[in-house]
Order: sequence, then C-alpha cells, then structure tokens
Amino acid sequence: MLIAPHSCEPGPSGSGVLFLAADVGGTHARVALARTLQVETGACPVELLHGEVYACAAWPGLADLLADFAARLAQTPWRDAGPIQACVLACAGYVQEDVVVNRNLPWPVSISALRDRLGIAHLAVINDFEALAHAVPHVGPAEMRPLMTGDGAVGGLAAGPIVVMGPGTGLGCAVILPNGKGSQVLATEAAHVSLAPGTARELDILRLLAGDQRHVPVEYALSGPGLLKLYRVISALRGEEPTLHTPAEVTASALDGSSAAATEALNTFCALLGSFAADLAALYSAYGGILLAGGILPKIESFLQQSDFKKRFMHKGVLTAFLERVPVHVIDHGDLGVLGAACWLEKDLARKTD
Repeated sequence: MLIAPHSCEPGPSGSGVLFLAADVGGTHARVALARTLQVETGACPVELLHGEVYACAAWPGLADLLADFAARLAQTPWRDAGPIQACVLACAGYVQEDVVVNRNLPWPVSISALRDRLGIAHLAVINDFEALAHAVPHVGPAEMRPLMTGDGAVGGLAAGPIVVMGPGTGLGCAVILPNGKGSQVLATEAAHVSLAPGTARELDILRLLAGDQRHVPVEYALSGPGLLKLYRVISALRGEEPTLHTPAEVTASALDGSSAAATEALNTFCALLGSFAADLAALYSAYGGILLAGGILPKIESFLQQSDFKKRFMHKGVLTAFLERVPVHVIDHGDLGVLGAACWLEKDLARKTD
C-alpha cells in the first residue's frame, strides 16, 4: 500500500538523505521510505517514496516488522536508490533510557536492539502525537472538517497554540507552540490526567470504572478499549448483560441504533471528549485551535457532530467566551504521523549538520 504524500507535493528528483519513517500504534504500524529535499522555507522538506501498513499483532516484534519493510524495498523502484542512512519511529508512549514505555504496544521496544537489527546508527524515537503535530503545517484547510469554527479562525486555524489530540488504541496529545518565525512541538502525557465526570450519571460511571483503583486516567474512557469499558459499565448501570465484545461492535451498534447501552456509551464518550478538549484548550491557551485525530473519530464523525461534544466543550463557566473563539476540527490521522515523523527527522539531521 503506497502511503500518500497528502498536501506535501513530491519534490524534484535528486539526491537527498534516504531514511525510514514509521508511525507505530497499538494496532497498526505505517512505515515509509523517505527522502530529504532542498526546498524553500515553509515548503514540505521531505518526500515519501514508498510505504506499507502492517498489523502489529501479526509480528513478533518491531524489529522484525521493520526488517521486513527494508527487505521489501528490493521489489520496488527504490531498490537501487542507495543506503538507508537513518530511521525515526513515532511511537505511543515515552522513552525511558533504552525502552519505549507504553502499555498499548503489543511488544516491548528496545532502541539499541532496533539499531543492531537494522544496522542504522542514527535511529530516533519520538512520541506519535508529537510526530502528528509536526505534520500540521502541511495540512491544508480542505483536509480539516470543522466541528466548531471559532470566532477568530482564518483558513481552518487561528493564531496561537494548537492542541493535537485524539483517541485510538490509546489517547494521544501534543501541543504546537508559536516560537518566533517557527513553532515548537511539546509532547505530553495528557492521557494520564484524572478522568473528570461532568454529570451525576458520569459520577456513577466513574465509581464503577475505578473499582478499587485510586487513579482513573482519562484514557480509561477516551480510547478504543475505553469505549468498551464505558459500554460494560453502562450496561451494568442499566441492569443489562453486555453482549458486545469489541470497540468496533460498540461503535457499530451505536451508529445503527441497535443497542441503547452502546448509544449511551458512545454519547458519553463524545461528551467526555468535549470536556477534556476544553480542559486542554484552557491549559495551553489554545487560541489556534484543537485538531482531533486518532483512529476512532473519523468513523464516528456524523455521530460526533450531533453528540454532546459541543455542549460540553462550552460548559466551562467563565471560560465560555474564550472557548467560543477556539476552532475545533477533525482530521484523518492516516499517514500524517509518518509525514510528521519524517519532517522531525529532517530538522534533526539539519541541526546536526549546522
């Protein structure tokens, strides 16, 4: 499967640094062969040449997955393009010494083991939503679907900090901070913020979600597994036996109206998402906007539009006037994580040669 370059138009042919860029989530890994480009300021500095999408659970480890991609390049027009000189991985979680720490990946990730297996000395790991944020400058207004337009938005976004967030196998969040002529990306672990209920029903839901735990992170509700937890808890509160066993089944049953518990679970999911998005907007003064990504939202976009998301986003007391100015858009996560990881590595390589 060829990874599309989105708004990042292919550059002129010619030599550049060849490298691997990958966006590794709990369910899928997208891997691309990329090349740096000499371009004018503001233009996309990388070109995605060839890409594949892998089901993570089908592979014994990330090293095996990446080695397979490198081997497959021999069957592409890029087999004689030259040696791969670097690799960047966008992974959910954070790096602690040699290990990527994340409970959603299906296997442990050792950075040194990857370097040894691939034979690539320059191998970097960044947060997956940090990578997504680096792709945002190359996302056009046509690729943003408005949920709330905001009073100050021009061409989709407004001036100021931008929060990029979204639920998938986990919950990711990064912030784009204006910094003179450019911007700085701040990776966060906002998924571990405590879940804050906004209604009496949600207080009941929280009690069941918590059980004997002292801390219930927002990711427990705002993720694929979290949606399934919400459905099971809501079924218990309704005095029903849960009959759905995957997040996809819950989503499908909510969308076709075949399960009242699933419909309530999905609407609760959207309401909590609206409340949390507003929290992040307030925390980072996100006048620039909120971009909602992740693997779930494009599938439920029509439901999201009609849900309690907007009402709960505005339900912040004296902050309502501020939040009315914040544009909120849905974007397809897709290959943007790969593109953003590639853009990050191009900047990193440029810094090392300065």
